[in-house]
Amino acid sequence: MKKYYIGLSITYHDPALAIVDEQGKVLFAEATERYLQNKRALNCPADPLLLVQQLLKQYCPDPGAFVIASNWRKKRPVYENIIAALGCLKADGLMKTGIKKLRSPLSNYQLHHMIASQRNNIGSAGLNLARIMGEFYPQCNVSFVDYHHHLTHAATACYSSPYTESACAVIDSFGENGSMGFYHFKDQRLHCLYETRGTGSIGFYYMKVTELCGFDWLKGEEWKVMGLAPYGKLNQALYELLKTTINVQGFDCLHQSKSLFKSIAALEKSRRHDQDPIVQAADLAFTGQYFFAELMTQLLQYLQQQTGSKNLILGGGCALNSAFNGQIKERTDFNQVFIPSAPADDGTALGAAWLALHHEQADLKIADTVIQSAYLGSTISDAAVKNLMRYNRALDIQHLPDNICAVTADLLAQGKLVGWIQGRAEFGPRALGNRSILADPRFAETKDNINQKVKFRESFRPFAPSVLHEYADEFFEQYQESPYMDKTLRIRDRQQAHIAGVCHVDGTGRLQTVKEEWNPRFYQLITSFYQQTQIPMLLNTSFNVMGKPLVHSLDDALAVFLSTGLDVLVVNDYLISKPRNE
Repeated sequence: MKKYYIGLSITYHDPALAIVDEQGKVLFAEATERYLQNKRALNCPADPLLLVQQLLKQYCPDPGAFVIASNWRKKRPVYENIIAALGCLKADGLMKTGIKKLRSPLSNYQLHHMIASQRNNIGSAGLNLARIMGEFYPQCNVSFVDYHHHLTHAATACYSSPYTESACAVIDSFGENGSMGFYHFKDQRLHCLYETRGTGSIGFYYMKVTELCGFDWLKGEEWKVMGLAPYGKLNQALYELLKTTINVQGFDCLHQSKSLFKSIAALEKSRRHDQDPIVQAADLAFTGQYFFAELMTQLLQYLQQQTGSKNLILGGGCALNSAFNGQIKERTDFNQVFIPSAPADDGTALGAAWLALHHEQADLKIADTVIQSAYLGSTISDAAVKNLMRYNRALDIQHLPDNICAVTADLLAQGKLVGWIQGRAEFGPRALGNRSILADPRFAETKDNINQKVKFRESFRPFAPSVLHEYADEFFEQYQESPYMDKTLRIRDRQQAHIAGVCHVDGTGRLQTVKEEWNPRFYQLITSFYQQTQIPMLLNTSFNVMGKPLVHSLDDALAVFLSTGLDVLVVNDYLISKPRNE
């Protein structure tokens, strides 16, 4: 009889579920949005009723006990309890007037909606799991634990890192009492150095910049700010305004009460009617990113000075800012930087499970000496493809177990756009070669082709190069390993024209390092492409269309394949082609 630790990210956005065994091995970890096919799964449970029944059966054989761990403390902050008692967290209460404006770049109704949504999710955490366990596992002991939100971020990042000692920074929009936590990780222990309190938040700052650029942070469109920024330039007037909204003092991040609201109003009125709105948005994106990098640098350099560590582990939503991540080594005194595959709230499901295990087995070495795999999610079985072969009358399906990589590489070299599905899905927001759309990176027009015909998204959005590790230094300046597509680096001038499809307008690329031991089949595919083209990389983007999560089932993949300009779909060893246009 075994004990299983089930971690839940019960955040109102990006919920997720992870299952860990008694040795700390991750049996399953995936964001709920994949199963629901609902981007970010806003206000959805982390444990969909029918899904958890299937997962327990598949990953928890012979259970004797379960521990259900969540990523938020059930005990809520004083301010939250006060405004709940005043009715501000109910639907009609969101629009109440006469309540003091919170010191934040976001409006009260936005903040109170987040708090209300989070409070609801905390109150119902694990409800569906309990229902299924009561019915199918009545003999099992079930216990519930909850952890500080930023601590679960830190646990995910530190226990999946290759370091035995490191400084750790968790920086996001908000936690129980503040937006940041700083830790020293050593000997399998997380020592908290400082937890911020109050509404000061670099995450909220970046959300406001996203909003000012005309994008929607509820949809997670901070990505668009990063993609648009290189098209703009520093606007000194905007920069001076942004500097009056927030500043860093040691480990603290503070909004200036006297000038904040005046500055926000000025920013909202700063757009000129006689200028191109895209140009203005690009300049704001550039300036907002520029100032973000300054704030982050101040915090991280102070952390380095306080710990003396040369290793940095970064978690929280702000750790998804790959444009800044690639600059950390040159901006600070850290020599090594690690960001986990799921640094945002979906990843905290894994951190909660590991913390529960570590609480019971303090001497267990959870952290590995090698990088943890990101391929922890669901699979698409051969049986699903065989059913398609049996009943479809239109698609051409070939079973190529001996040469699927060679054949696919040849198609890619011919300019075909390929949907590529292999093994287990990635844990985290980025496609890392198992749920990817792939293309030849040599030609600039490929980027526009995919944006227009497959992703249906803005033309300024870039694509990532997935590069074989042993050749990466030939293409990238000051190369650092980027296993989870977590760092943006400058492409060498002499190589930019050779890989124009993955070279952004500023000469950079958000790369994924590919090693054979991390993903043998993806490595084999890129190697086959290299043998044909002498280019050791592929253009890689997530297998979805804009506004949807990564595909989850064969049905999802076929829907994207048949309704977009993809030429080929590869699922495991099967090559699926559209009917020829006679």
